Amino acid sequence: MTAFEEQEYNKKFDFGLWKRYLRFAIPYKKDLLKLALVMIAVGVIDAIFPMMSKYAVDHFIVEKTLTYIEWFAIIYFVLIAFQGFNVRLLIGLAGKIDMHVCYDIRKAGFQRLQELSFTYYDKTPVGWLMARMTSDVRLLGDVIAWGLVDSVWGLTMMTATMSFMLYLHWKLALVTMTVMPALIIFSMYFQQKILKAYRKVRRINSRITGAFNEGIMGAKTTKTLVREAANLQEFRKETSGMFESSVRAAIFSSLYLPVVLTLGSIGTGLALWYGGERTISGMISYGTLVAFISYTIQFFEPVHQLARIFAELQAAQASVERTLSMIETEAEIEDSPEVVAKYGDVFHPKRKNWHQLIGNISFRNVTFGYKEGERVLDKFNLDVRAGETVALVGETGSGKSTIINLACRFYEPTEGSILIDGVDYRQRSLLWLHSNLGYVLQTPHLFSGTIMENIRYGRLNATDDEVIQAAKLVDAHRFILELEKGYKTDAGEGGERLSTGQKQLVSFARAILANPAIFVLDEATSSVDTETEKIIQEAIQTVLDGRTSFIIAHRLSTIRSADRILVIQKGKITEEGNHHELMDQMGYYHRLYTNQFLDEQETMMLNS
Repeated sequence: MTAFEEQEYNKKFDFGLWKRYLRFAIPYKKDLLKLALVMIAVGVIDAIFPMMSKYAVDHFIVEKTLTYIEWFAIIYFVLIAFQGFNVRLLIGLAGKIDMHVCYDIRKAGFQRLQELSFTYYDKTPVGWLMARMTSDVRLLGDVIAWGLVDSVWGLTMMTATMSFMLYLHWKLALVTMTVMPALIIFSMYFQQKILKAYRKVRRINSRITGAFNEGIMGAKTTKTLVREAANLQEFRKETSGMFESSVRAAIFSSLYLPVVLTLGSIGTGLALWYGGERTISGMISYGTLVAFISYTIQFFEPVHQLARIFAELQAAQASVERTLSMIETEAEIEDSPEVVAKYGDVFHPKRKNWHQLIGNISFRNVTFGYKEGERVLDKFNLDVRAGETVALVGETGSGKSTIINLACRFYEPTEGSILIDGVDYRQRSLLWLHSNLGYVLQTPHLFSGTIMENIRYGRLNATDDEVIQAAKLVDAHRFILELEKGYKTDAGEGGERLSTGQKQLVSFARAILANPAIFVLDEATSSVDTETEKIIQEAIQTVLDGRTSFIIAHRLSTIRSADRILVIQKGKITEEGNHHELMDQMGYYHRLYTNQFLDEQETMMLNS
């Protein structure tokens, strides 16, 4: 289970929060206005029907006459037909708003996720993000669209009903409304309880989604470690917490609504008692009493609906808080306004202003430390010439990956500067640098789709011939043709239908197709067999030719041909030179290479 904990949010209902969220509804303000007008019409017509009943009782029943009954029937039919039309219209408008708002929120969320820095993904579980983008967004879309439907209808009904009640008999109306103070007090009490309970529900839901993700992604590890029972127990514990919190939230909601109904029934009872006496004494007509009873029921029905909406808003506020916290997260690494104005941003690049990247990279007194960890680099200096291949060797945690990540601007120096072609790279666009970057990981990620499509991700406008040529350059063409459908073979989710070596070669082809000026190989051969490693080494020579390159490798045979090898220990360069120079120094690199060579020879003898 993930140890990630969400931040605590406001304890009270936050109107400012909802105001920020409702900006997603602004593009549909015309539809919202239409929907509000339709609901006003629905509420007014609903309030007219008891007046129709009053007329029917006083005129047709009490006076025992059928005069004007034809007109009465026609008017009643017209009202029902118009109401049916309104209902059809409101369903269409509300559904349209619901879908569009959900789409816009998810689009904004996905765009923000593309803009955020690596540090955000370092500390945020995938399951948390999935919960925000799915269940939370769906709930919020429903609240805006259908919450507006019920709230506008409810307020219109209450206003129209109260107006008719005061018109018919103002004293009787005031007697009926004596339950309102109690209703307000109960509402204030329950809204606090409901909001607290639903916040906990949404928080646990995020952890459960994260557990689902980890369970699926780590299925092989779970089985090899025989963790099925333990994982099930942990998951059961999380779901039990979700169940208990959901039940608690449901109990408060279920108690709140009966309270509203009970107070409404008391109001109806008061109307019967006070109005019944005056009907018997002849002070009000039978039709008026019938209409008044209908109005008391109608008045508390929208109160009941508004109470339900209020309870849903308590639940939805937890989702608003979490969704906005993601969408409004500021990227830790982003271009300055001046850079954006000149070179554009990730989604609107101004490529005509971009400089050609040659490949000279310089670290100038670079200091860097992760926020919750110790300092990794301190006054680090390094100069890499354009076209040079530099290999980094060292123990885990020595700072090799940090140097690479800083050079690629996945992170930025805490102090000092990094120059590319003599200019601080913060004076250039992030997209400019990343567009000139080729990165091959230890476990490369392939997308769902064909091999042709995966290679073309390196340059989306590449032709089929260019894709095939890139595959030939890294010796991937041969194995691709041996597959059942060749380049049209589906790689599967994450490339699961290919071996690790095949995925590496496809990722090499994808990178070479992009024609980057800077190349990074991060443990690119550590997970493949010896035969595949030789193929990849040959591919590396082709790929790195004429490009500034960084290689991180535990298998030192991969880096023997590097122009320069740096031994990194505790964030500092302790040895430097090519393979032969470092072997002559008889230092750390010599010991490491000799031990690896002996281990490989021993393995070969045992396998022969």
